[in-house]
Amino acid sequence: MVDSNLGHSSCAMMNCCGLLTFEKEPVPLKSIEVELEVRDHVATVVSTLNYENKEDKPLEAVFVFPLPGDAAVCHFSAQIGQTQIVAEVKEKQKAREEYDDALSSGQQAFLLEESDESPDIFSLSVGSLPPAESASIRLEYVTELAVQADDGLRFCLPAVLNPRYQPQGSEDALFQVTSVPASLVPYSLSFSARVSSPRPISKVESNCSLDPLQYLNTDQTQATVKLAAGHKFDRDVELLIYYKDAHQPTAVVEAGQASAELGSLMGDPVVMVSLYPEFTQSVMSSMASCGEFVFLVDRSGSMDCATNNTDYKTFPLTHLPMGCYFNIYSFGSRYEHIFSKSVEYSQKTMEEALKKVKEMEADLGGTEILEPLKHIYSQPCIQNQPRQLFVFTDGEVGNTKEVIDLVKKNSGSHRCFSFGIGEGASSALINGMAKEGGGHAQFITGTDRMQPKVMQSLRFALQPAVVDISVTWDLPKEVSVTVLSPPITTLFQGQRSLIYAQLTGQVGAAGCVTLKYSLAGHPSENQLHFSLRPAVDAGLTVHRLGARTLIRSLEMEEREHRGQQGGGVKEKVVQLSVQSGVSSSFTAFIAVNKDNGEAIQGPLVQRNIPTARESYTLYVVSSSTIIRFCLYSILDFPAAVPEQPPRDPLLQLVSLQEASGCWLLDPALAAALGQTNEEMENSEVWATILALIWLHGFKMDAKDEWELLAVKAASWLQAHKAPCVSECVDAGNVLLGCSVKKEALGL
Repeated sequence: MVDSNLGHSSCAMMNCCGLLTFEKEPVPLKSIEVELEVRDHVATVVSTLNYENKEDKPLEAVFVFPLPGDAAVCHFSAQIGQTQIVAEVKEKQKAREEYDDALSSGQQAFLLEESDESPDIFSLSVGSLPPAESASIRLEYVTELAVQADDGLRFCLPAVLNPRYQPQGSEDALFQVTSVPASLVPYSLSFSARVSSPRPISKVESNCSLDPLQYLNTDQTQATVKLAAGHKFDRDVELLIYYKDAHQPTAVVEAGQASAELGSLMGDPVVMVSLYPEFTQSVMSSMASCGEFVFLVDRSGSMDCATNNTDYKTFPLTHLPMGCYFNIYSFGSRYEHIFSKSVEYSQKTMEEALKKVKEMEADLGGTEILEPLKHIYSQPCIQNQPRQLFVFTDGEVGNTKEVIDLVKKNSGSHRCFSFGIGEGASSALINGMAKEGGGHAQFITGTDRMQPKVMQSLRFALQPAVVDISVTWDLPKEVSVTVLSPPITTLFQGQRSLIYAQLTGQVGAAGCVTLKYSLAGHPSENQLHFSLRPAVDAGLTVHRLGARTLIRSLEMEEREHRGQQGGGVKEKVVQLSVQSGVSSSFTAFIAVNKDNGEAIQGPLVQRNIPTARESYTLYVVSSSTIIRFCLYSILDFPAAVPEQPPRDPLLQLVSLQEASGCWLLDPALAAALGQTNEEMENSEVWATILALIWLHGFKMDAKDEWELLAVKAASWLQAHKAPCVSECVDAGNVLLGCSVKKEALGL
């Protein structure tokens, strides 16, 4: 993998192993400083990259690095000595020409541009840095924080940039990346964060070591935290921020820019509305018992070191409902499928799939996901079995936008749930597939437990589809609204829905927005009344996020209609990007130092700054284990791994459940429940009730990991009209030392 840190995201890390590349060339990038400010669920990131030329020749330093795929890059400037140059956003080709002209004339110039193929990769060129000269580059971007399964808000500072695989015959439109092992990254990172929210901050967690959280006020609504010393540059820096009462709908109105024209996006107020639809328990309890579940698993060579999460070895999380259909595809440079078409889920087909999955290895070469997707979408849908696609990948593809466009084109026939596995998984690919496929995205890195995240996505997949979604505005008559966000097409229980809108006219005192939808035949609505008075000292964060949202929608529209006459969409993107100061795929930031006196003399030497590459030897989990666990987490497959340590009783219990939902009474189940076989009556009903009592009595803290499993078991008991259930529950409580009521078991 290739690491790249960028200022912002720099997870650059702290390693100090000398300032030389593998070719013994000096590296002009010395350090990266990152300051994060989180306001509620929006983050502003300011990165400062410090360069110094210790060579005797003028240099051009080129640094390719990752950013979050949905980031709005909104500021780029350079400090050379006492001179500060603020970059402008210009059409990309013009910016490149201006940069080249500046270098050829001996001027200093700085160019920041987004990859044509993937919006989460950027290239920073620092041109004509004279000998003994220093420069500081300041980069700023804003982004929204994603809601996690446990209600935490996730911020990720990317450090790892995997080489993106280019499918055969494709044009190489990606930047060329230079990488070194993480232990040899020749620049340091400092990282600090300030968090503020209307609600108290419960805690801040990270995959990296942090200094203790410091609260700044007595009501604990403001706090700071820093990365601890000694951080290894081998992973992305991830923060999980937890607020009390997180699921509160909000609306933030931001005043327009004083210097911008009224009636324009930047001149008018913009509102950001956050809604958290909550569905009734009766609706949520009627989970779908059907569906076609298609699993697409990455078997490219890079998956061999995707993660060091030992959970991938052992835990069979939950099951699909009986009566559904499923199939398993795997891909690399080519793709394979276990069944020629989706088959009905049963004990027999599950065991047949398990046998073949055990033989899988990460041995299929590069990461070509487009062709298996085309094949899956070409298969006819099964009547009354909604298609749900689960994609597990490290995201190392070069044709990100093409893949996302294909998912969107087929969004009417399926929902797509994506999982980014390991450090450096492309956020643009993983989030983009889920967004355009009407599903949900998850990232599993480091020591993350996969089970809760896969369980959450499976619950979403089993949730009845929300239809007839509409948003209406009730505003003063002198105010008009222009919605910047694409229409809401998907709603999930407890997940945030964001809406950006431009408000034009004489803004009044109050407004109201109403979200209406229908779920399982039940019409519902969520309403939010909000003040139209702009927030104090809000800056332009909401405007930039709104502009970014509109830019991404227009870029996709341009790709859909590329080559057609009279589109003009690209011109709209460029105009909006320049007006808002937010980067796009058609623009770039350019800064030229026109006041540096004499032209810089001498031939210009290019230095490619290395980004960190994940050290494969640190990871001990085999590729086949990772692949199998991706599938075991959904299907009820016992994930047998040779020479593994004794398994947790919960893991054992889950792995013993039959595809139908029941348990068979055997010595393994008795051992998992801490009983002897002689103490337990030989009955599937008895075994299933005991298993449910044990889960409710001893594993409520892990309920997210077995909840669907228990629902399936209760359904099996009800379908078999099991006699003497009350007596079995009473006896089971006595045997296991619990006091679980029959109603709590769903019986």
